Amino acid sequence: MYKSDMTGSIYGLIRLRKYLKYVFVITLWLMYYFGVFTHFFELDYYKHFAYPLETNITKCIINLKAGKSDQPPCEQINPFKFSLLLSNNNKCNQNIHMLILVKSAVANFERRATIRKTWGFENRFSDVPTRTVFVLGNTNDISLKKQIQVEHDNYGDIVQYNFIDEYYNNTIKTLGAITWASTYCKNSSFYFFSDDDMYVSVKNLFRYLRNPIEYPNYLSNEIKGIQSNHKLSTEIILFTGYVFNSSPLRHQISKWYVSISEYPYHMWPPYVTAGAFVLSQAALIEFHYGSLYTKRFRFDDIYLGLVAKKLNINPLHCKHIYFYKKDYSVSDYKYVIASHGYGDSEELLNIWLEQKSSGNA
Repeated sequence: MYKSDMTGSIYGLIRLRKYLKYVFVITLWLMYYFGVFTHFFELDYYKHFAYPLETNITKCIINLKAGKSDQPPCEQINPFKFSLLLSNNNKCNQNIHMLILVKSAVANFERRATIRKTWGFENRFSDVPTRTVFVLGNTNDISLKKQIQVEHDNYGDIVQYNFIDEYYNNTIKTLGAITWASTYCKNSSFYFFSDDDMYVSVKNLFRYLRNPIEYPNYLSNEIKGIQSNHKLSTEIILFTGYVFNSSPLRHQISKWYVSISEYPYHMWPPYVTAGAFVLSQAALIEFHYGSLYTKRFRFDDIYLGLVAKKLNINPLHCKHIYFYKKDYSVSDYKYVIASHGYGDSEELLNIWLEQKSSGNA
């Protein structure tokens, strides 16, 4: 009996050791997979940040504007090389107050149609002229190509480039929007960039731009109509939206996974969520030139944060631009500028009409 008990105990210990070994190996693998070890190798963003082109790109921009673009070390490492397939170069043939640039997927015809009838409607305010364009990539689908051509023939508001329209090309789409605006619409005071699944109150956006720091507190009395005497100078470099201060996601299961080799720092620069943001005229020009000297990054909001960091531009936080879908009620949307999550065109139309009738859109 004694030998049998000893033998059983030994076998039990062996099985336990094997079990613990497997648990240990699996635990290590999970820690690696979810990026636990990666954080030990991250560099301190505040002490070590540098990003290509590793030079003072402000000086590069000054040289470029002065016609001295060949001055070292100002190599244009990110020229925009994608050609236009569709465009309306006369869209901004007069001075306007705001250009609305909607980043849209090729197949989202219904969303674009609804935006034209709601917050993208160009004659919404006669005293504050706006223009709206939809920025698209390309597709290999012949039928979609033909439909896009018909849409552009009917509305003249499609800006299409020859890169494939897919998620990880969003940075290219954003750069295409900036490039087009700085080339064919230089005379706008402000530039509002939005995804095509956003609720937007252009009325509140104009109110915000009159006094971004104090909005909506300065509205002691409800403004009736939109006034043209805006207080904010377009010479100010304004980059505003919902600002994040966050860390890279290192777990490989995430679609936002970023490796150490791609970005080695423990924090991102402050960045504005790309679903909806505003640039002043001066800021648009700086971002256009600055992007030429900043290595492209696959997430557009992060990329604009990197460019802003290199340009020493601090993004202004606006809590009334929601990166998520804000719960809806008529009163809760009184001061909302934009809210994400309106892929249902009928829902967007109904809510926008209700807010318009309430004086909030």
